[in-house]
Amino acid sequence: MPRTSSIFRPDLGTLAYEYSLDAASQGFIAQQVLPPFFTAKKTAQYPVIPAEAILEVAETQRAARSAYARGDWTFEDADYSCKENGWEEPVDDSEAALYRNFFDAEVVAVKRATLMVLRSHEKRVAKAVMSTTNGISRSAVAKPWDDYANADPLADVTKAKKYFRFEVGLTPNALVLDKEVLGHVSLCHAVMERIKYTSPTAIRGELTIEQLKAYFGVANIIVAGGVYNNAARNQPKNVETFWPLDRVLLACVSTGGQDLKEPALGRTFVWEEDAPNLLVTEQYREEQTRSDVYRVRMHTDERLQFAGAGYILTGATTGESGNDGFDLP
Repeated sequence: MPRTSSIFRPDLGTLAYEYSLDAASQGFIAQQVLPPFFTAKKTAQYPVIPAEAILEVAETQRAARSAYARGDWTFEDADYSCKENGWEEPVDDSEAALYRNFFDAEVVAVKRATLMVLRSHEKRVAKAVMSTTNGISRSAVAKPWDDYANADPLADVTKAKKYFRFEVGLTPNALVLDKEVLGHVSLCHAVMERIKYTSPTAIRGELTIEQLKAYFGVANIIVAGGVYNNAARNQPKNVETFWPLDRVLLACVSTGGQDLKEPALGRTFVWEEDAPNLLVTEQYREEQTRSDVYRVRMHTDERLQFAGAGYILTGATTGESGNDGFDLP
């Protein structure tokens, strides 16, 4: 394990952990799309599942005194390499004393550092999942979902579901999209025409997640809401989304745990020797500035395991470019 003079702060670590658990309510969805997988190795190979291994059918009947048929598929291998990301917030002694009657400076420092690390993680996961070069199949929607009179989101998602059935034999369990894109769905005429029969009290533009899950026929709708300021310092703010506004992902996302043979989109590999939790919180003294420095960090690699466990619908909206989340410094 790397040597450090900093001290672990489990109390503040709990704060950062609880704050990260609440990340979804703040619009950060990285941990849901690529859940953590804790590994003892910083760099290693992980299994990549070939679609043929899922779709194979063979003779299973056993004759007396004969052996059972056995699977002989071998998983393909890909590499992961965990890298460290972190952020520090110094708290000067004089500032801590000045503001102690108004707020706890170290708590504020840890929360700010946690947000910085979460935003960076969100950017990396969005890039891994939504990149045009990641091998995930894609096709355009028939009509953009902000064309309320003509769009049919269910027909677009049903088309993607057929890909899962006939290409990889899986049933997707999640629809991943930015909240701005989801907002358009509730305004589509075709959506309201279908939902009104099962939810007569449904209000156009205000459909609930449960109503939309029933409409799309998916177990989970993972809604991104995180944003960041893309403007240079001291310039007018330019708020952008991490997840693109013109793309929607239908996927089999992992249920978590330590099973890498589960056919799922991917995982966030966490090097547990250096980072026993997804987020690690530390503190050290910096005498030359008379400050206590609070650090939040993670040691991860965000990787796709099975590109066949995802399908991207492009052209979901028009007139909104948003941001790919890929040019964040």
